[in-house]
Amino acid sequence: MVWSSIHWLLDNILFFDYNQKSSVLLIFFFNAMVFSFLLLIKGGREKSMSSKWLALFIFLGGLYILPFMLGYAGWYSIKEYREFLFFMPMQQLFLIGPVLYFYCKSLLNENFVLRKKDWLHFLPAMTYLLYSLIVFITDMWVLDSFYFYADGRDKDLDFWYQFAGLLSMLYYLVLSLKHYRYYRKFTVQEVSFADDIAYKWIKHFMVAFGAILLLRVLFFILNPEWGGFGSKYWYYLCFSVLSFYIAITGYSHTVKSNFNFNFREVDLHLSDAAIDTAFSADKKQWVQKIDSLFQNDAIYKDPNLTLNDVAGRLRTNRNIVSGVINQEFQMNFNDFVNKRRVEAIMKKLGQQEHKKSTLLGIALDCGFNSKATFNRAFKKHTGLTPKQFIRTKNL
Repeated sequence: MVWSSIHWLLDNILFFDYNQKSSVLLIFFFNAMVFSFLLLIKGGREKSMSSKWLALFIFLGGLYILPFMLGYAGWYSIKEYREFLFFMPMQQLFLIGPVLYFYCKSLLNENFVLRKKDWLHFLPAMTYLLYSLIVFITDMWVLDSFYFYADGRDKDLDFWYQFAGLLSMLYYLVLSLKHYRYYRKFTVQEVSFADDIAYKWIKHFMVAFGAILLLRVLFFILNPEWGGFGSKYWYYLCFSVLSFYIAITGYSHTVKSNFNFNFREVDLHLSDAAIDTAFSADKKQWVQKIDSLFQNDAIYKDPNLTLNDVAGRLRTNRNIVSGVINQEFQMNFNDFVNKRRVEAIMKKLGQQEHKKSTLLGIALDCGFNSKATFNRAFKKHTGLTPKQFIRTKNL
C-alpha cells in the first residue's frame, strides 16, 4: 500500500523514469529515510543521543545516493529538475565523517555532550553550505544566468569535492577506530564486565563503512572522471547495500547499557616508577590484601564490580590497585576478576554443583552477566569449554 502510494506520487506529480538503475536505488533511498525516521523517534523516546546521531548518519547516506538515483531517473535532462539538483547540496561529504565520529562517542558514553570546540568539526561542512548558497544567489538572483554552472555540471560531483570528502571520511574513520580502541583499553582496566559493554557492533559498523571508502578509492582509480555517471552505478549500488546493512543492524543494536559512568581519559600505562611512588606499602602486602579480598569476601560475585569498588574496599586509590594487578598478576582488571570467577566455578564443578544446577546458574552465581561472557572467559583461562572441562575431569 505504501509503495503503491509512492509510485502514484512519482508518476503523477514528479517525473521519474523507472528503469533498473533508478528503481533499485529508489528502494535503498526509501529504506534509508524510513530507518532514519525510526531511529529519530527511538532516540527521542529513549532519550538516546546515539540513536539520533545514527539517524542523521543514515539520512546523510540516503542523500548521498539521491543525485544519482534522480540522475538515472532522468532529472538532469529536465531544466527545472536539473536546476534543483545543481543548487541543492545533497552530498554532504564533510558532514558524514563528524557524524560517524560523534555517533561512536555518544554510544560509548551516554553522558557525552558536544563541547564548544567540537563544533569546529562541522566547520568544513558549514563552509561548503555557505559556498553552495553563494553559488545559488549569484546564478539565480544576482546574474540571473548560469555563471558557476556554465559548464552544466553538478558541483557536488566535482573531483576536488569528492576527493576532499573521501579524505575527510577516512580521517574520521581512523579517529573513530582510535577512540573505540581507547575505550576497550579503558574498560578492561576499569570494570569486570568489559565484554558486556564492548559494543562489538561498532567494529562491524566501521568495517562496513571502511569497505565503502575502500570501494570509493577503487572506483576513483578505475573511473577518475567522477563528474560523469559512467560506471559509477555499481559503486552506488555497493554503497546502498552496505548502508542498508548499517541501517538494519544499527537499529537493532540501539540498546542502552545499564552501565553509566563518566568515560574520561586516564593514563592506562602507568610506569613502574609511577606505581612504586604511589605504593605506600610493600607490593607483596598489596598482593595479599587483594587476594584476601577476593578469596575471603568473594567480591568477584558482584557482576557490576569495578576497579573503584575494589579500591574503596581497600581504602586506597585506583592507580595502586590497577598497578598491582597489572604488574604482579600480569593481567588487566577484567581478566583478573574473570579468572577468579572461573576458579570459583571450577571449584563448584569439582563439588558436583553442576548436577544440582545449570552451568549458567553457577556462572551467574559467581558473577558473570551472560552465558557468552562466561563461556569466553572459561575457555580463555582453562583452554577448554565448560562441557569439555567436565568431560575431561570426569566430573
